[in-house]
This record gives sequence, C-alpha cells and structure tokens, in this order.
Amino acid sequence: MKGKLLIFSAPSGSGKTTLLNHVMANIPEMAFSVSATTRPPRGEEVNGREYYFLTMDDFKQRVENGEFLEWEEVYPGRCYGTLLSVVEQMQDEGKHVAFDVDVCGGVNIKNHYGEKALSVFIQAPSVEVLRERLIKRQTDTMEEIEKRLAKAAWETAFAQGKFDCTIINDDLETAKREILETVLAFLEAE
Repeated sequence: MKGKLLIFSAPSGSGKTTLLNHVMANIPEMAFSVSATTRPPRGEEVNGREYYFLTMDDFKQRVENGEFLEWEEVYPGRCYGTLLSVVEQMQDEGKHVAFDVDVCGGVNIKNHYGEKALSVFIQAPSVEVLRERLIKRQTDTMEEIEKRLAKAAWETAFAQGKFDCTIINDDLETAKREILETVLAFLEAE
C-alpha cells in the first residue's frame, strides 16, 4: 500500500521545520521529501540531506525533462522544487511522505494528489513575532528579512481557503500537540 502525503507550508520563520521535525520524530513510518534548490548551501547543510543543491542550468534541464512534481522560482534566481522520483520511491516503500514547501508548491502538490494528501499551513501569530524570529535566526540580512516579511504577507493571504488546516504557532508546545493530533487523525482515516 502506498503511503499518504503530508504537505507543510508556511512563511519563513513560522516554525514549520520545527513542527515537521516533531511529526517526523513521532511517526517512524514518515519519510521526508528533500527538495531541490538553486540556492547555495547555508552553514553545514549537506547535499541530499537538507536539499539537493543544483545549478540553475541543471534545474532548468530537469524542469524541461518533466522530473519535478512541482517547482517555483520563489525569489529571483532562487528555484525550489520536488523531484517526482524521490516521492514515488518513498511511496513505493510504503512510507508516508512529508513535504516542506512554499505555499504555491503546497497547493500544487495538494491539487496533484487530492485526498491522498493533507495540506497544513503554519502561521506565526503576528508579523511582529515573525520579524523577531527571523532576526533571532541570524541567517539573513535585514534587507532579506524585509523581503521575507513582504512575501509572508502575500503567502498568508494566498493560503486562505487553499489548505486543509491552519496551525497558529503561538505557543510551540500547543502547536506541536495540534499538528501531531491532526496528522495522526489523517493517517488513521481510510
């Protein structure tokens, strides 16, 4: 039996990765779909673990070959996408597949798989909290943070009505409990 699909989307700094890691740690049959990107690695990121780091030329060639389930130029010159072969292999192994994707990618994956996928939008409680989280991360310049905040406003508006559920990550422990309950209910449903 093929596994189900779990789509996690959120603006940068909303806590999506933290919540996804919580779900992964509590559901052993869950596998993570590593996305491809044209951006360079940050810090100690490793190719094939956090992302498949591709050149723009290689990424474009794979798009032309139809190798992506979904892809998007999220920021100018920065493409992200989901390789269909990675997803199919994990599903064929009977694993549930979790995606950490931008909102457009999340909507595209949900449209492709329909009821076989659960789409979850993670939201920070406010723009101010989001700004504080992005600054605290210390991975982006202030200019990049302002770009991310502008994109977050667009993503939040775009997500309205397009995701199966929204989790407000105000209190981390509450959000962890809510996301795990939601995912387990989806996986147990026939």
